[in-house]
Amino acid sequence: MPNEFYALMGRMRYITRWGLMRNTFSENIQEHSYQVAVLAHALALIRRDILQLSGPDPDKCAVAALYHDVSEIVTGDMPTPIKYYNPHIKSAYKQVERIAGNHLLDMLPPQLRESYAPLVLEDDPEVKPTVKAADKLSAYIKCIEEQKAGNREFDSAAQQTLEALQALNMPEMDWFLSECLPAFALTLDQL
Repeated sequence: MPNEFYALMGRMRYITRWGLMRNTFSENIQEHSYQVAVLAHALALIRRDILQLSGPDPDKCAVAALYHDVSEIVTGDMPTPIKYYNPHIKSAYKQVERIAGNHLLDMLPPQLRESYAPLVLEDDPEVKPTVKAADKLSAYIKCIEEQKAGNREFDSAAQQTLEALQALNMPEMDWFLSECLPAFALTLDQL
């Protein structure tokens, strides 16, 4: 049997996000995963090097973030309002994601499955909160970029996502929001 796992990873670029929203520009899960990896790495570094707090390894956070949405290669991107509509749908979708993740792991040589399992199944409790926070931060940055382009469709999502980020009570997120986030509203000339 050929090892299809890596070929499928390349198909992440075909899975678009924000399917229920009118987008000024589309975003796929490959682009999104890269941004989440950069943000997760940054959050972990900020926590460790600026705030001098203990926390997860920044490199582990980055790698976990690269794989955090790979099950969507099989399932597609389920819009957040549907995914979290009620506890039954959320639980069922988590099961679907787990089945999809295990299906992907089965495509790897047996010797690699153990190394990939915590990434594909999002099972590392040490890095998971940082990756989830970076994922939400990426969504907020998408909202800012859409608003910057004049797309008011993202106004409500931006407000709700910012409130969720502030409610995380993560000092590294608070630092990022105050010190780094304002630059995302700038134009290239302003940067």
